[in-house]
Amino acid sequence: MREMNRTSRRKIEQLRICMEKEVEAGASGFADVRLLHVALPEIAKEDIDLKTSFLGFSFKLPIMIASMTGGHPETKRINRVLAEAAEQLGIGMGVGSQRAALEGIEHEDSFRVVRDAAPDSFIYANLGAPQLLEYGVEGVERIIEMIDADAVAIHLNFLQEAIQPEGNVDARGCLAAIKEVCHSIRKPVIVKETGAGISYRVARRLVDAGVAAIDVGGFGGTSLAAAEIYRARAEGDELSEHLGQLFGWDWGITTVESIVECTAVGIPVIATGGIRSGLDVAKSIALGADMCSAALPFLKTVMDDFTPDKVIRKVGEMGEELKVAMFLTGCKTIHELKAVELVVTGTTREIMAQRGFIDRITEKMRGRSRNRAGMRRV
Repeated sequence: MREMNRTSRRKIEQLRICMEKEVEAGASGFADVRLLHVALPEIAKEDIDLKTSFLGFSFKLPIMIASMTGGHPETKRINRVLAEAAEQLGIGMGVGSQRAALEGIEHEDSFRVVRDAAPDSFIYANLGAPQLLEYGVEGVERIIEMIDADAVAIHLNFLQEAIQPEGNVDARGCLAAIKEVCHSIRKPVIVKETGAGISYRVARRLVDAGVAAIDVGGFGGTSLAAAEIYRARAEGDELSEHLGQLFGWDWGITTVESIVECTAVGIPVIATGGIRSGLDVAKSIALGADMCSAALPFLKTVMDDFTPDKVIRKVGEMGEELKVAMFLTGCKTIHELKAVELVVTGTTREIMAQRGFIDRITEKMRGRSRNRAGMRRV
């Protein structure tokens, strides 16, 4: 019971910190990405179609409400509002870690409300990789059943765990546990980071394990590791606060870098981490992502009045921003957006070059040039 209360209490503490404190880390890399302007787009903006598909499901636009909350009584109405918005918008949504519900059934309702409010939406369940070792496939099946989930996300949050005084810092066996889940359940398995990004090497191992999609959870958005700084300070834990200051603000692989590295392995990719506008969405898709998601912008709109209206307006605004970016690059569909020309500059380009991934961007641009030359010859 004591451990259950600790998990639930930590969830609401983190939520309040994200609302009240500065928890966004450094640059996500989007400022270093430019989409090439098309002066003669030869399309009508009103004809642009934002619909897309992901893991066999249809979405009205390529945006999801990222895993965020649940596991405490105060989070139930937040999840209800977010789910109502997702249902009206025709987009997907993830719930926060369901660990608290596995530890105490009294917390299940804060998650069940999502499916109740969004019966037709794509909803994914969520559990941390260390908890797989504790609860196994049976635990995963339970969290899926809890919300009638269409997929399950296994989150990797070892940066946060390393800073928490109560954190789980034993990562042995997690990859094998993920593989077992992939081969044992009938739902797609998404593996997601929570703010520190995923490299090509890790992505390759996840593909080999049978993962259906990767959520990059890149550096540059909300940092739960940074949130731990405030928890540690409130508890007078000087060591944890020091570790948070050292690692929470400047550790990880940016979202842009993670997108490029993870798309190289050939499975669907969700871009998360600093997605704050429709232009960020456009850049992510042009870099190779299949879907984008965000958490903090939607959470803040909910906390204003606890109705879905502001969430709907925020997503609608992002959709319009995305349409403008598509219009100015001559794209009528999300599929066409994947083929637009872009330029990567600055520190992001330097890192990509050192990692050997800038060639993917260069080759993409050469491919576009060859296609244009072929069209001219015809």
